[in-house]
Amino acid sequence: MSPEIISIVALAAMFVIATVLPINMGALAFVAAFLLGTLVLSMDSKEILAGFPGDLFLILVGITYLFAIAQNNGTVDLLVRGAVRLVGGWVAAIPWVMFAITGVLTAMGALGPAAVAIIAPIALGFAARYRINPLLMGMMVVHGAQAGGFSPISIYGATVNGIVGGTDLDSSPMTLFLASMLFNTVIALILFIVLGGHRLIGVHSREFETVSVGDHSPGAERLAVRGHGSGAYQGAEPGADEQPNGFRFEQLMTIIGLIALGVLALGFKMDVGFVAITVSVVLAVMFPKAQKGAVNKISWSTVLLLGGVLTFVHVMEEAGTIDFVGNSVAGLGAPLLVALLLCYIGGVVSAFASSTAILGVTIPLAVPFLLAGDIGAVGMIAALSVSSTVVDVSPFSTNGALVLANAKGIDPDRFYKQILAYGAIVVAAGPLLAWAVMVLPNWL
Repeated sequence: MSPEIISIVALAAMFVIATVLPINMGALAFVAAFLLGTLVLSMDSKEILAGFPGDLFLILVGITYLFAIAQNNGTVDLLVRGAVRLVGGWVAAIPWVMFAITGVLTAMGALGPAAVAIIAPIALGFAARYRINPLLMGMMVVHGAQAGGFSPISIYGATVNGIVGGTDLDSSPMTLFLASMLFNTVIALILFIVLGGHRLIGVHSREFETVSVGDHSPGAERLAVRGHGSGAYQGAEPGADEQPNGFRFEQLMTIIGLIALGVLALGFKMDVGFVAITVSVVLAVMFPKAQKGAVNKISWSTVLLLGGVLTFVHVMEEAGTIDFVGNSVAGLGAPLLVALLLCYIGGVVSAFASSTAILGVTIPLAVPFLLAGDIGAVGMIAALSVSSTVVDVSPFSTNGALVLANAKGIDPDRFYKQILAYGAIVVAAGPLLAWAVMVLPNWL
């Protein structure tokens, strides 16, 4: 059996085992990477670990640590209440505001994971407080990032337009941008309806009140809700909504730190993880009590999951699995079928790997096929681009992992399975829909 086939079988086995048994898939993936790398590919440990996503590790740790501190000192609660006032207190508007803000950030040039890393913790804080389905809120943020992700000045847009611009293919940067924006907006609308967002229409924030519990000491407040929402929320975790009375200096400094994170990461293109961990440490030094227990709130299970899976994906790439599948598909004769399969390759692989990297692989892979002239280049490039990024809702992608890591008031294992199920639906249907909307009409 070839290394390519062995790696595909190993991936399938990991999914089955992690589904049937309560074992973190990341742990399984590390074992699979070790066995495949050493026994089949003769790789040493250094070569295997070259695929460990150090940048993603730092983002997850830094962001969840920072927002754990912000939660401890009441800043998250302060921001939630302030943002509710900006939308007039109407709860149904909140998911769309998060969608729009994230989309604007990526359209202006922010890398998708950077925008999601900043907005997702705040958005999921809203979900916990106002009984909004956390899956709805998290996916609205991710789809918002993808909606703006292909503007001509964005990272994705510049990548794709740059690759196509170096060929003899027709290109249309604005078509690419609008295709992604409309595609993700329609998905967001469907999600809003299916996941209970329509039941939030007419619900006002005043219907949610805080009441004191326990010893009624300062900061010992818990959220009491009068029964609205989608039903997916499981009740706030102990202490999750504790809020000190008044506006304190440490909250001001935390807000300044969050603003600095946004300015440095989005405006100056500094690494989100490094900036987040720096802000966290500065706050911890300034206010030691506020960071008590914050390290324990870092989503270590998500870190293990992503670290293992992406390390295994690196070993799969070393085995030639991606090239093997791509070349096998490109060798088929039917243009429409080849176009569909290329969309699926981009979608499936991107669900486990960097979308930017996948775009850099799938677009060049399609160029010789498109130069034959059987399929319209503009529609096919748009379909490939959307297929390779809409799947970023997967819990194995950076965006999906950030949503998973920042969820509040819901069992992590249950939420992981919800995101995994939704991600599987998107991987199965997304490329097909993109192909049907952007490629098929030009053929007919």
